[in-house]
Amino acid sequence: MGRDALSWRDYYKKTGERPPRETLLFALDRCAEAGLTAGDAVDLGCGPGTDTVELLRRGWSVLAIDAEADAIAALKARPDLPAGARLATRVARFDDTDWPACDLVNASFALPLCAPEAFPRLWRRIVDSLRPGGRFAGQLYGDRDSWAGRPGMTFFTRAEAEALLTPLAVELFREEEEGGVTPRGSAKHWHIFHIVARKP
Repeated sequence: MGRDALSWRDYYKKTGERPPRETLLFALDRCAEAGLTAGDAVDLGCGPGTDTVELLRRGWSVLAIDAEADAIAALKARPDLPAGARLATRVARFDDTDWPACDLVNASFALPLCAPEAFPRLWRRIVDSLRPGGRFAGQLYGDRDSWAGRPGMTFFTRAEAEALLTPLAVELFREEEEGGVTPRGSAKHWHIFHIVARKP
């Protein structure tokens, strides 16, 4: 556990200063175009809080959820956390907790960490929690990702990912496949679906 804790702390340090994810920014722009400029959001697997801070900066109310207490501590200690922010936090696995109805579920690179047997229930919870007009923003991993087959992780073919989104109106679906490195510096082949979808 000690090694894992140190590894997560290093990960948060390396990723804490990255810009907000493009999927979140795209979803926020679409919300604003629809007249929703400060709704209720849930940030699943919030990590050190970059996306959470962007939501708070724009006046949104946010419930930030992460299984790692270090992540929540890093979020609360951020110097760019807006004063008077409407922030609630929870240390919990996002595939094993509930959250209230909301206008946006953000899950930047988090959902692949859900085990396949738990994913259908998690996805139903995400869709059911969205208010009409609410949006999901996040990523799924494709079946050609070099981590495909790892225990406890979920991967999709393009057809499976598209089928998963049938209850929603897809606003962004971008497939990315390329070689690269992880935030911890390991070589990796990425196969990612970047998604923003609206509940009718």
